[in-house]
Amino acid sequence: MTWVDPDAIGYLPILILMTIAGVIGLALIGGNILLPKLLGETPKVNGHEKTDVYECGVPATGNARQQFSVRYYVVGIVFLLFDVEVVFLYPWAVVYKKYIATGPFILFQMGVFMSLLVAGYFYLIGRRGLDWD
Repeated sequence: MTWVDPDAIGYLPILILMTIAGVIGLALIGGNILLPKLLGETPKVNGHEKTDVYECGVPATGNARQQFSVRYYVVGIVFLLFDVEVVFLYPWAVVYKKYIATGPFILFQMGVFMSLLVAGYFYLIGRRGLDWD
């Protein structure tokens, strides 16, 4: 008679991983929070030097709240859109060889996807969405 269910042996790696993560977590908490409090007194300096913004040794000048052009955000969002669309090309490239044997439908799907992508790019160029002036 065993004290461990044979079906539960498959969960042993998960239990080991959770134990290791817990030990590391407790060690980090103990090392960064509890250990300094036990070993010594933390400095209690509340002044201009502690709350001042540090920018590579250069004193801060001007207001940090400057306005950016809306065009900056538009170009950022467009870059993000095209970047995410390119990410969709990777799964297609991975399964291309497997599904090309079944027929050319995978090429049709990618052709539609790429044509929509190129049409969106030309629409953006036509609307002067990437011009800074």
